[in-house]
Amino acid sequence: MVYFAMALALFAGEDYEEVNVRPTETLRDWGCWDDSWSTPTPGGITQARQRLGYQPVKEVFGQVAVPVAVQDTPGAFLGPWRLMSMDGFEWDVPAAEENIAAFGFAGTGKDDATAAFPKARAVTVGECASHAAVLAAIGPVASKGSGEQSLARQLYPRLEQDWLPIADRNFYNWQDWCTAADTGAALLWRVKADLRLPMLALLPDGPTGRSWSTRRSPARRGAR
Repeated sequence: MVYFAMALALFAGEDYEEVNVRPTETLRDWGCWDDSWSTPTPGGITQARQRLGYQPVKEVFGQVAVPVAVQDTPGAFLGPWRLMSMDGFEWDVPAAEENIAAFGFAGTGKDDATAAFPKARAVTVGECASHAAVLAAIGPVASKGSGEQSLARQLYPRLEQDWLPIADRNFYNWQDWCTAADTGAALLWRVKADLRLPMLALLPDGPTGRSWSTRRSPARRGAR
């Protein structure tokens, strides 16, 4: 069922029975499958998925999700740092009782109506060159502390020293920056236009001359 859950992401356009056959054919070719097995009904597959739960799939992801680019992979490194990106996204999940309890319904923005399906939110750290997701945090969309910043805080302590994570301006605040920087990772984050960054020294970045070094500290306005 763990193989089946992963196969669902690879063959999203197929029905349960067809997806279930695909990995078993491969395992049979490898000589590690019981030939007496027969494809279960969609109802049987649903019950097996419910028994499986999410924890085994989460554990597998934690064990195998690693950067895969090598030194000569185009766009994988900037000097000594492996280029990584942080981003968030949302998706609808089936309106099962467990999903409703875990994720809830988000508003549609039209006459205070709620959406037809519960919605989940994920924040991931992925490798820029390969697009491989390496870290992930998942939570509800419509509850207190369910924003992208809250999910990202679960990931910052797990950054690696040789990474250069790139993040959009939504993720920046002083406390989170310090938490991420404490891992030893180099950070490249956008900030909002109203953040005051004093010019300490111009940088030699060609004819535009629009880059400069600056310093950010808790004593400055908006740091807390």
